[in-house]
Amino acid sequence: MNDLAKEALEYHEFPKPGKLAVEVTKPTESQKDLALAYTPGVAVPVREIAKDEINAYRYTNKGNLVGVISNGTAILGLGNLGALASKPVMEGKAVLFKKFADIDVFDIEVNTESVSQFIRTVENIAPTFGGINLEDIKAPECFQIEYELKKSLNIPVFHDDQHGTAIVVAAGLLNALEIQGKDLESAKIVCLGAGAAGLATLHLLIRMGARKENITVVDSRGVIHVEREALGPYKFAFARRTEMRTLDDAIDGADVFIGVSGPDLFTANQLKKMAAKPIVFALSNPDPEIKRELALQTRDDLIMATGRSDYPNQVNNVICFPYIFRGALDVKATKISMSMCIAAVKAIQALAKEPVPQHIVDLYPDVDALQFGPEYIIPKPMDPRLRECVSKAVSNTAIKQGIAQAAN
Repeated sequence: MNDLAKEALEYHEFPKPGKLAVEVTKPTESQKDLALAYTPGVAVPVREIAKDEINAYRYTNKGNLVGVISNGTAILGLGNLGALASKPVMEGKAVLFKKFADIDVFDIEVNTESVSQFIRTVENIAPTFGGINLEDIKAPECFQIEYELKKSLNIPVFHDDQHGTAIVVAAGLLNALEIQGKDLESAKIVCLGAGAAGLATLHLLIRMGARKENITVVDSRGVIHVEREALGPYKFAFARRTEMRTLDDAIDGADVFIGVSGPDLFTANQLKKMAAKPIVFALSNPDPEIKRELALQTRDDLIMATGRSDYPNQVNNVICFPYIFRGALDVKATKISMSMCIAAVKAIQALAKEPVPQHIVDLYPDVDALQFGPEYIIPKPMDPRLRECVSKAVSNTAIKQGIAQAAN
C-alpha cells in the first residue's frame, strides 16, 4: 500500500469513521426546548405543512437539504462497484456542497440497477429534499432516470456527471475560442467518448450556438454515423452521414477536441492534424487522453484543459454544481432548466476575465499570478467569488422563467 492509499484510509477512518455528521440547530437545553422540538410543539408545524406544503420550507430543513443519490454503477473511473462502495464518494460530494455553498446533504445509496426501481425509490423519498443530485450512475440509464425524475418531481433534479461537466467545459471552451480567434458556431468539434458527460456537453454547446453538422462523436467502436447498427437513441442523436470511421479521420482539421474517454487515446500525430490554434480538453482523470507535456511539445499554438488539479485550466465540477443548487434553493426553484445552466456558463465565463485578487492567487502556491489567457480560461475551484456570481445568475434566471417559488 502506497503512502497516499494509507493516508486516504486513515483520513476516512479516524478520529470518527466517515466524513459527515448531523448537528442540532435549535436549543435543546431545557424541558421547554424539548417540548418545542418534539411533542407537543412539533404538532403545530406539522399542521401548517399539511395545510400548505410550501410551509415545509419555513419550518424544516427541506429548503437547504439536497439528496446526493447513486446506485454505484459508474463510480468515478472505477466502474460498477455497487451502491455501498459508492458511499465514500457520495459523502465526499456532500462535503463539497457544505464547504462551497453551505448546503446540507443526506447521501443515499440505492441498491438496485433497475431503472424503474431506482426512479420509484427517489420519488418516494423526494419530499425530504429541496433538490436531488444524481451521481455516478452509468449511461444510458442515467439519461432515462434524470428525464423521468424531472417529469415527476417539483424540485430540482440534476445529474452532475452530465451537466456539471458540460457547464464547466462550455465556459472554458467559449473563452478558449475567443482567445484563439474562433467562434462556437463555425468550430469543428470532435468528441471522444459518448457517455453521460460527453453527450450532455454537446447538447449544451448546441443550445449555445454550436452547429450539429460540425460535431463528430467517436466512441470505442469509432465514429458514430448513420449506417452503424445497434445505436441507442442517445448516440443516434449525434450520428452523422459521413465517410469518416475513425478518430484519425475525424480529427483532421478539427478546431476542438473534447476527450471524456480514457488515458492516452489521443496521439501526438492526431494532434498535429488539427487546425491552426487548436483547443484540447483532455478530461480523462487522473490520466488524460494526451499528456499535457506531450501536447505542448507537439503544438505551441495550443490551448489545453484537463481534469487535473496540478495543471492549468482544470475542468472541475465543483466550479458549478454547489452554486447551481445554491441559486436554485435560494428561490425554491421547482427545477434546474437549460436556461439556468446557460446562465451558469456565462457567469463562469465572465468571472475568468475578471482580475483575480491576490488572496485567491495565494491559495495556489505554484502560480505567481492568474490572468485571463491560454493558461487561465476557467476560474480556480477555490475562488470564493463563484458562489455569488453563479448562484445569483441561476436564481435570477429561475425568477425570470417563472419557476421560482420565492424571490431571491
